[in-house]
Amino acid sequence: MRRRKPQGWPSYMAGKRLSEGTIAYYWQPPTWARKLGCPLRAEALGRDYGEAKRRCDEILNPHFQAWLGRKDPSAASRPLPCTFGWLVAVYKTSPRYLSRPFGTRADYDAVLSLVSGHVLKDGRRFGELSLKSITPGVADRIYARILEGGRGNRQRTAKLAMDVCRRAWRIAHRDKPTIVPFENPFARMELAYEPKETRAATYEELRAFVSAADALGYWSIGTAALIAFFWLQRVEDIFLRLAWAHYRPSDAHNLVRIFHHKNGQLVEVPLYDEDGSDLWPDLTRRLDRATRLGTLLVMRDRPDRKHQVHLPWATSAANPVRHVQRVVTKIRQAAGLPSEITFTSFRHGGHTDAANAGLTDAQIRALSGHKTAAMIRVYAKATRDQRVAGARKRAEARRTKGDNLSE
Repeated sequence: MRRRKPQGWPSYMAGKRLSEGTIAYYWQPPTWARKLGCPLRAEALGRDYGEAKRRCDEILNPHFQAWLGRKDPSAASRPLPCTFGWLVAVYKTSPRYLSRPFGTRADYDAVLSLVSGHVLKDGRRFGELSLKSITPGVADRIYARILEGGRGNRQRTAKLAMDVCRRAWRIAHRDKPTIVPFENPFARMELAYEPKETRAATYEELRAFVSAADALGYWSIGTAALIAFFWLQRVEDIFLRLAWAHYRPSDAHNLVRIFHHKNGQLVEVPLYDEDGSDLWPDLTRRLDRATRLGTLLVMRDRPDRKHQVHLPWATSAANPVRHVQRVVTKIRQAAGLPSEITFTSFRHGGHTDAANAGLTDAQIRALSGHKTAAMIRVYAKATRDQRVAGARKRAEARRTKGDNLSE
């Protein structure tokens, strides 16, 4: 019986076992596509599954789908010039769109398709409307329709849709100023949205999670949680990009290079203090005795049944933790932690732990790679420890000055 490929295996990628027993990966378009003139050619992807998967997911397969005209609904339907669908197509060819991360573009595509595909009362789709007929009032009505549709609270989806439409209109106007009107109907909509606050995990909850992960045989997930908490790396970078080459690199054995793909920041985190003491004993001792299962630092703990190699946890560049979430829930329940704890809680918890330790915004940004202090306030939650520390400093300042009303 033919075995199924593991979850997340890229389309049109094949593996071939070499004579020495290793697996080499290849990508090639189907025969029917080559006969139709597909410009993409077969490509050898090397022996690293993670890198081969990344190239397929982020480059080769998106290019193939773009050639088919299926990935972009506006290309498939051939929108008429000067319509909203045409504006979306113009926006998707701009550097401002193409430079966004893969996951961000996927989110933008989803909401733009939602708006363009909305069916109006006369049977037309919103994407067929001429740009001159889209007024601020029309934008308000499409926002209200998105809010009413679907299940649950659609406030976040509706706001994101309007924000992306406003951005697309502005960028398309810069590219086609004689066609796209200057007045942006999606501007100044004053949309309110209160995002649900992520529960920050404490250090004690982190230890309980890691202990439960190790007991269940998920050493890699425990390690990933520690990296998120201490080195403040984003989840997609931990599971998709953090490699052993970044930990104690050959040119600098006393640091780890933490890359933040979202904003392009590279943070060289020191592993030792000036006196030689270990700054991250929870992590360095764990990693130094670890077995390296592949190029990536975090790999699945059990080898794939078919290929007998350890695969990455990430199954999608758009949602790298889709497969991990089930495992995280299992570990959380075994650890007896509240349901509010998610994997994201550990990165938020690391920021909050840093603020509790008295780090300034500048010091936290130096570790986290954030460009602005405003982002620190999103992650570093206000806690009782911080309030007590603040009150203590004020009391000490009064005692130093000799100001005591009770005397």
